[in-house]
Amino acid sequence: MLHDLRIRLRAELEAPAGARRFGQGWLSGVAALLVLWSLAIAIHRATILPGPYKVLLGVVDLARRGLLVRHVVASLFRVTWGYVLAVLVGVPLGLCLGWWRRADRAVNPFLQVLRPISPLAWIPVAILWFGVGDLAAVYLIFVASFFSLLVTVIRAVRDVDPVHRNAAHNFGLDRRRLVARVVLPAILPQLIVGLRLALGVAWLVVVAAEMIAVNSGLGFLIVDARNAGNRYDLVVAGMVMIGATGLCLDLLVRRLERLPNVSWGFSS
Repeated sequence: MLHDLRIRLRAELEAPAGARRFGQGWLSGVAALLVLWSLAIAIHRATILPGPYKVLLGVVDLARRGLLVRHVVASLFRVTWGYVLAVLVGVPLGLCLGWWRRADRAVNPFLQVLRPISPLAWIPVAILWFGVGDLAAVYLIFVASFFSLLVTVIRAVRDVDPVHRNAAHNFGLDRRRLVARVVLPAILPQLIVGLRLALGVAWLVVVAAEMIAVNSGLGFLIVDARNAGNRYDLVVAGMVMIGATGLCLDLLVRRLERLPNVSWGFSS
């Protein structure tokens, strides 16, 4: 108990310093990027690419007209549905294929044929099946996230130490309780990494899909701003919002690493 109390006290003392260092590093990185951006425009004397101040004015203009929230929410709506469907299908299927080798040998050839196909190659098929709209974009996000997450879960189940499985069998755990009490806790660190990677892919694909298959979202904003009088300040503003939203989504998933049943799989 005394040892646990020392660990908690040390974590509480070090947490503010760690957060402060993270904030300082993040601000330094943003400042360096803005300086390099301004210098590159000043040296090259580009007339098309806007500077940071013009992009900031573009973001303010989008927010004032209510377009910024509208497009961000539209993109998040499509990513949420496609990503959640991929998790609900990919994680259980990955557990089954990772556990039963015969099922994996039967499905693996089809998986290896479909997995290398770029999600963007499915755009004509998605439009043909679902038409131009949200369903086509959700389908593309599902395909992009599903295969990445499925492979991660299969590999994580295979990496579970056989000693843990044998110990569970010796204690008389049936298959359902073995998966719930041994396999799932063992693969959680790798599963969270897979969730982060799949979410990043989903966010990339939704932007590409919105440039073709829908009439809203950040991807559509970029194409529309380019076509509407070459408003490159709004184009870069859309790119900035894509990066900022993707960063927030990644930080949100990374918070899962702090859960007590997961933190053991990550270094301090």
